Amino acid sequence: MKSTTGDYFQALDHVRALAAFTVFFWHFNTFNDGHLAAPLLFPLSFLTEGHTGVAIFMTLSGYLFAKLLNRRQIVFIPFLWNRFIRLAPLLFFVICLSGVVAYINGTFDLGFIKSIVKGVVFPSLPNGGWSITVEAHFYLILPILLYLSNHSKLLLLLALVLPIGLRLILFMTNGEVQTFAYWTIVGRLDQFVLGIFAFYTRDLYRDKGRYVFIMFICFLLLWYWFDNLGGFFTLPQYPSPSPLWILLPTVEGFVYSILIAWYEITYTHSESRLAKFIALIGTYSYSIYLLHFFFVFKMPVFINKYLFDISNPYLMFIFAVPCFLSILPISYFSYKFIEEPFLKYRKKYYI
Repeated sequence: MKSTTGDYFQALDHVRALAAFTVFFWHFNTFNDGHLAAPLLFPLSFLTEGHTGVAIFMTLSGYLFAKLLNRRQIVFIPFLWNRFIRLAPLLFFVICLSGVVAYINGTFDLGFIKSIVKGVVFPSLPNGGWSITVEAHFYLILPILLYLSNHSKLLLLLALVLPIGLRLILFMTNGEVQTFAYWTIVGRLDQFVLGIFAFYTRDLYRDKGRYVFIMFICFLLLWYWFDNLGGFFTLPQYPSPSPLWILLPTVEGFVYSILIAWYEITYTHSESRLAKFIALIGTYSYSIYLLHFFFVFKMPVFINKYLFDISNPYLMFIFAVPCFLSILPISYFSYKFIEEPFLKYRKKYYI
């Protein structure tokens, strides 16, 4: 998708596509309690613990806005307006559709309405809308982060002390910090900051593919270990009392920020059908992300009941791909008729 500046970054759409599929599989894998099962063969934990796809999205946001502004001065009100018309139309549509589904299921009540109102601050919006709340909180503090990055990269990195310190305090106070680390800006700020930092240091990763690959393999081993310990839900319970969640968001942000910077700086725009197709998935990723909740939990149930026995967890990987691709037409129409019409109202937000 083109930015306000008219620039197009195919590589970053590829990253969006990966993040969208990772989150999709995380939810698809809930069939037969696959999300609670023991780890599969290495490195499949990347997908079976696919909640990490949200961290990819968050880190990419930090990287992207640093790239779009690139030390230019942000004009804050037009910036917020642009983000509002980019995210609000589809989010409003999904909230309304969720309300209709809740009404049909007999669960549309005061609690549902309260969850929508609280969603401005708390992670209570339906269908992944909680992450849009976190993004909105990031937008509010973006000028501060850009100010720090323009004056000193070290100052920007020092900003990591705040969320890590907050998570440590919350862990010591509550006995768990997973709730804040995963669902709120307290856990996601690291990823935004590291995304910004990676953009300004991106030249360091040029011609360093070997080291980036080694780093990623080490991360996959760490993720396999995390999955083996119990992962998101059984470490040993949810929310987890493990102190791992104090630093886990930082580790994700660190790895993904370097991977994004390396891929973007080494990738050459391609007109191949595969590259363009994956980029289209990235373009539609916002629609995929918010709309897949209406289908993803029912898909494996339908397949298992009427088509094939997919109780074997490895078959889940085979069938997840066509199921993911099957929602692309819906995502296309969502993008064309709900998201894209509002983009013509975007304003210039930098000097």
